[in-house]
Amino acid sequence: MSDSRPIGIFDSGIGGLTVARAIRERLPAEDLIYFGDTARLPYGSKSEQTVTRFAHQVAEFLLRRDIKALVVACNTASAVALPDLAATLRIPVLGVIEPGVAGAIRETTRGCIGVIGTLATIESNAYSRALHRQNPALDVISVACPLFVPLAEEGLLDGPIAEAVAHRYLDTLASARIDTLVLGCTHYPFLTPVIQKVVGVNVTLIGSGTETAQALASLLEEKQLAADESRVGHLTVLLTDLPRRFHEIGARFLGEPLDDVGLVSLAYE
Repeated sequence: MSDSRPIGIFDSGIGGLTVARAIRERLPAEDLIYFGDTARLPYGSKSEQTVTRFAHQVAEFLLRRDIKALVVACNTASAVALPDLAATLRIPVLGVIEPGVAGAIRETTRGCIGVIGTLATIESNAYSRALHRQNPALDVISVACPLFVPLAEEGLLDGPIAEAVAHRYLDTLASARIDTLVLGCTHYPFLTPVIQKVVGVNVTLIGSGTETAQALASLLEEKQLAADESRVGHLTVLLTDLPRRFHEIGARFLGEPLDDVGLVSLAYE
């Protein structure tokens, strides 16, 4: 039994394309609809009530495209809106926090885990709560790193500027002798070299994309929703605004050219 309906993926912007990339690599037969709410980004600076409202609007939009599952690729929306989405939507909903937590639990050796993300993600304590649900004895240190997003989008992935910003945010984590670091924002994997340099080579970095793709594969198998493996999946990208340099930055995040991109308005859906 197979299900060829698409999977919906959404983020406040284009960072979630790193999650879409991992899903395409892990599940090449699946059709994907990526929704970037670029007209209303960033979610990371908005209230929980506003983020939850936006998330429901995007989810309803994608449901009208007959998606079979929804991946909330935005860490902020996963942190504050996922429980409400999971409770109200009629399809499986997967965020990026629980898969990232599972990866950190698997890799930690001393139980000292760092978490970095946007201000909203860190202030929500979603990662810390999820980690402590798995093991209350864990030592979790969380740090907001808001300047990492513009660095990733500008392609400033190494060099003195990136290193200075990384030291500003991460020196506390390095001195705390963490053994595992969760990259709690979809942009952050592009800064892996400079992050690794600052926290040290003995710290294992956990990106949400690969972990989420594996969790999605398991979910589709469990729910008997997987597409026929003989087919080739298609990616459609929908945005609420077309940012400057979107195709350049988006292709870098996705790892391939962006061919099928459409502009939509939630106000008229």
